[in-house]
Amino acid sequence: MGRGRAKAKQTKVARELKYHSPNTDLAALQRELGGGRKSDHVVDDDYKEFVDDDDEDHDADDDPGNWVPTR
Repeated sequence: MGRGRAKAKQTKVARELKYHSPNTDLAALQRELGGGRKSDHVVDDDYKEFVDDDDEDHDADDDPGNWVPTR
């Protein structure tokens, strides 16, 4: 026993979140999720060969038809 108080509190919190949402800064959310710009991330010269600079994510290795399990 004793679960009634905990469940009542969870129900209260869930109801508050459902019906009384906090003010959301939509402009900040749009900036965060936008991602339209290129990243200004700088990569060391030692790792330049591993960086994929193009926007395409197509590699021959990614094609599921070319994949063969090893035994």
